[in-house]
Amino acid sequence: MALAQGDLSQTFPKASAAATGRALRVAAIVALLILACLLPFVVSSYRLLQFTMVVIYSIALLGLNILTGYNGQISLGHGAFYAIGAYTTAILLERSGIPYWATIPIAGIICLAVGFLFGLPALRLEGHYLALSTFALAVATPQLLKFRSLESWTGGVQGTYVPSFKAPFGLPLAWDQWLYLLALLFAVVLFALARNLLRGNTGTAIIAIRDHPIAASSMGINISLYKSVTFGVSAMYTGIAGALGALVAQFVSPDSFSIFLSLGFLVGSVIGGVASISGAVFGAFFIQFIPNFADQISKAATWAVYGAFLIGFMYLMPTGVAGFLARIWKRAQRWRSG
Repeated sequence: MALAQGDLSQTFPKASAAATGRALRVAAIVALLILACLLPFVVSSYRLLQFTMVVIYSIALLGLNILTGYNGQISLGHGAFYAIGAYTTAILLERSGIPYWATIPIAGIICLAVGFLFGLPALRLEGHYLALSTFALAVATPQLLKFRSLESWTGGVQGTYVPSFKAPFGLPLAWDQWLYLLALLFAVVLFALARNLLRGNTGTAIIAIRDHPIAASSMGINISLYKSVTFGVSAMYTGIAGALGALVAQFVSPDSFSIFLSLGFLVGSVIGGVASISGAVFGAFFIQFIPNFADQISKAATWAVYGAFLIGFMYLMPTGVAGFLARIWKRAQRWRSG
């Protein structure tokens, strides 16, 4: 009896601490969402466009995290899917009467199909060989967009403009305010979907393929199918981000989607935390603000300053910003529990 009481006394405090931790996380997420919704009404248009790009980049990085962090497939070519999403929106708005908001999911579906098809031959490749194949995709995409046969659609080297739009239903919102809120809405939905996906049976299978592919195969998991679908879902997220990015820039051109965009996505993913949902947000802030900050420090050695920041982040936070904050949270929990 005494042993049972002792077990209960140890179990209930742990359960209570876990419940408290979940409640605090939910409260923090709700508070951040409220602040995010209020942001377009308290900052300048320039800053608001920067924060809009943070939201958009976070969607792209989340897609890359699903592929690289959770499934173990390294990609250096997600800038190509970002470009496909951007050009899909630009072409549809120019050549059809489709509403601007409808082009975003269409871009996602097209990138889902392209990513799935690209993932099929890539199944034979692993590690750095897969990385090189995706690198080739990122290098080839700007050249394909300049191809003469596609010039009537893509605008060739000159690119093409994306028509502007107004807030719907007569809402008293400026263009940049509505665009930020639209991007935020897509981000919330996509982050919720990613969380449910990765915490379910599908996510368990995706992670098992990354950690123990032989064991996963022996348990009946179709590795080829899961890898291809994961690649497609990852491309879909990045394509949606590209569609939103085209609406922000109101212009797309091949030179906007160079290999540096893909490398930037990978850097942001690692800095934020590869196997982390929240890490996509931290990585997006790094991508958007650190290059500008480095340029303000030294215009003559911008990339040197950027490299110093990158080395500093990796030295101080080897598991990414999300991993660093998670480690601090666990230590705080242990300190509270005594």
